[in-house]
Amino acid sequence: MGIRPGFTEGDLRNAAGPVSFARGEDYAGAVSGLDIGGGTIRAAVPGRETYRVELAVTRQAGVTGSCDCPYGAEGHFCKHCVAVGLAALRRTAPSVPEPSADEVPAPPRAAERPARQDPVPPWLGSLDRDALLALLGEESAAVPALRERLLLRAEVARADRTAVRDRVKGLLDPRAFAEGGYADPDEAEAYARQAEEAVAVLRALVGAGRAAEAVDGARWALWRVGEVHRLADGAEELLPPVHDLVAVHLRACRAARPEPEPTARWLVGHLLGPVGEVTPADPVDYHDVLGPAGLTRALELATEAWRSDPADKAAVRLRERLLKARGDVDALVAAYAADLAPDGATHLRIARELDEAGRAGDALEWAERGLRAAGKLRDPDHRLVEWVCERYARAGRFADALAVRRDRFRSRASLESYRSLRSAARACGCWAAEREAALESLRADAGRGGQAPGLGPAARVLVDVLLDEGEVDAAWEAAAGHADDRRLLTLADRMRDHRPADALGVYLRLLEPLKRSTRDQAYHEIARLLRSVRACHERLGTAEEFSGRLAALRAELKRKPKLMRILDQNGL
Repeated sequence: MGIRPGFTEGDLRNAAGPVSFARGEDYAGAVSGLDIGGGTIRAAVPGRETYRVELAVTRQAGVTGSCDCPYGAEGHFCKHCVAVGLAALRRTAPSVPEPSADEVPAPPRAAERPARQDPVPPWLGSLDRDALLALLGEESAAVPALRERLLLRAEVARADRTAVRDRVKGLLDPRAFAEGGYADPDEAEAYARQAEEAVAVLRALVGAGRAAEAVDGARWALWRVGEVHRLADGAEELLPPVHDLVAVHLRACRAARPEPEPTARWLVGHLLGPVGEVTPADPVDYHDVLGPAGLTRALELATEAWRSDPADKAAVRLRERLLKARGDVDALVAAYAADLAPDGATHLRIARELDEAGRAGDALEWAERGLRAAGKLRDPDHRLVEWVCERYARAGRFADALAVRRDRFRSRASLESYRSLRSAARACGCWAAEREAALESLRADAGRGGQAPGLGPAARVLVDVLLDEGEVDAAWEAAAGHADDRRLLTLADRMRDHRPADALGVYLRLLEPLKRSTRDQAYHEIARLLRSVRACHERLGTAEEFSGRLAALRAELKRKPKLMRILDQNGL
């Protein structure tokens, strides 16, 4: 078992929501370059392009993720983050349930319970030939999918090389889907089904002991599907067969052991070709197939491509992955160091590689160097900040962690950076002083923002922080009547019991624009606001006034029967 990620599928579902989680399950098998260690998980997930994902696990925040896909760039825990989390859980395959990030681990037990062994293989081994044949016949008759797989295996075992090749080519013939240099994306799903049939044929070849043929067939199939993928404007329906073809190619290579140098040439050409952006093939996975000679040749080819076009990101990434596959940490560090990002993100990559190689001192030195470099911009990569602070806390350097958290809060104030500052200051026993300084800084910045409608960034953070501290009245004053609707609603809900008049004004203001909508979501929100309006009137002792408001609203919106039903369901 590998390093335990420190979260569960439930944690991923909570972070992403049910829709993104369900979509992420479909991508879990496509994750490549999975790297687990030091409280972080990094990998790549193909989509319209290859997206880089990083998950972090902390006791305070649980599992968080960042992805450079459009949805992830907005700060969401996207389907690609889910896919990487699921891939990490499946790789480590714990025999006991993983604790979520905010649960306290149970004390170590004196002796672990031995893992339960699968009883089926020993039982099958005890059967004689006739019994096995009878069992296969019975099961294949009961399970049509199993019978189809067995039939395919039988056909492939009897067919000669030419027949198998023609069958794969026939399944992947694009002429029914592509014409005039264009493939209809709406037909991509049908072509993908045929491509999966080709994958099944290639798997059967490997199972029949003809792995060398499967190697050649998989390479040709990847080229063909890649061409159709390009013509179909990157249709995502074709990604699963691409992933499956890469998997069967790797399996076939491990069985057939093709010559390292031709394999290296193919791998580099494939990864730098049109389908390279969406393929899960990773040189690290091929290190045992390539061996030292193949890795050296692949690195030479990737370096040639990089030197001919230093701006080619695919060549840069491939060269880096090959250096990692070779285990040449110093060369990999040098490659990263040749193009350092100003926010310290590259310093963090270097630090992680060194840390993984057991060079913790060098790793921390590089990370600190990144903080100093990014400090000039006053905007270091948040992952670098988290990594350094985690290392400081691990070493008992709480004052140093607090200094980093303080700088981060001052350069990029947010509710998250405030909470991190609070945790660090409490570890040092000086939160009272830090808290006062932080609030004073936010108030000063908010004051400089002026009184234009709509809160400025500092004022928004101040409201969020005061709410997080439970200072609802102070947050209401800080909002000064200019908060956005989301914060207004939060404020109203939090002060409804002790400031019902102010809360009532907020609810009535938010109710007005919803009356013009015809969406179900708006109808449910109207009902939710009316329940809150009723609660305010009850606190104020003006229940009759609410009855009049409700009657007037129902009369005004009586031509919306669905809204009327929703109001009835809510006792309104």
